[in-house]
Amino acid sequence: MTQSNPRISKAVIPAAGLGTRFLPATKATPKEMLPVVDKPAIQYVVEEAVAAGLHDVLMITGRNKRPLEDHFDRNYELEGALTRKGDADRLRKVRESSDLATMHYVRQGDPRGLGHAVLCAAPHVGDEPFAVLLGDDLIDPRDPLLSRMTEVQEREGGSVIALMEVPPSMIHQYGCAAVEPTAEADVVRVTGLVEKPETADAPSNLAVIGRYVLDPAVFGILRRTEPGRGNEIQLTDALQLLAEDEKTGGPVHGVVFKGRRYDTGDRSDYLRAIVRLACEREDLGPEFRSWLRRYVTEEM
Repeated sequence: MTQSNPRISKAVIPAAGLGTRFLPATKATPKEMLPVVDKPAIQYVVEEAVAAGLHDVLMITGRNKRPLEDHFDRNYELEGALTRKGDADRLRKVRESSDLATMHYVRQGDPRGLGHAVLCAAPHVGDEPFAVLLGDDLIDPRDPLLSRMTEVQEREGGSVIALMEVPPSMIHQYGCAAVEPTAEADVVRVTGLVEKPETADAPSNLAVIGRYVLDPAVFGILRRTEPGRGNEIQLTDALQLLAEDEKTGGPVHGVVFKGRRYDTGDRSDYLRAIVRLACEREDLGPEFRSWLRRYVTEEM
């Protein structure tokens, strides 16, 4: 039966990770601030939340993450300099990030995993469903995954996770979902979750990617969840309990995503994201694509 559930308005973005895969670049610069063409990766994520109607954004930060707050704040000195130069285009771009959303910040003092980071959001979120967006996953704005997930959650209640088919040889890098089909081709019922299983033990090739729409019941479960894989509090373990017992916080559904996704936490995929997005830009694409063709054919 169709339900009417509360409209989702809040997004949580965990951003306390150390970015060790990008050292030494991330020694003094948060990995979320690494540029993807000419915007930091984290801005794409906030823009995605806003495009889905989520204008209240809580960022879970840690030590050495102050540049994240500065980026989404006003910089009056820079704005004044651009104004005096009459550089309206760059002034618009500078102000764009500070006008995107209502930003809030809380520190994850002791980073104990994604589940613990989500738990840090409990006082801000309260007793309403909310979205979680991981900063390493960039979803192309032409493929509105988060909007589809909020639509499913508002109709079905409970929690909704984003799933993507991956080669079986790669499933050990992800959380993996056991699922049942529904009447909608892109929506499945999640019956179980396993964090980074061996290929032989994986219940499917559907990997959990970095978008979640969660029922607030997850907070109570996370408070009781013991550290799991990697000695961290895993969000996957809490979602597994929700999937096993609907009475706790409703069902868990998955939206199977077949669009464009960029994993900026991986160095190779980060480079691919920059190349692809640059090629598709109207202002950069024609010249860059021409150079890229020459480079591939003549110099490689």
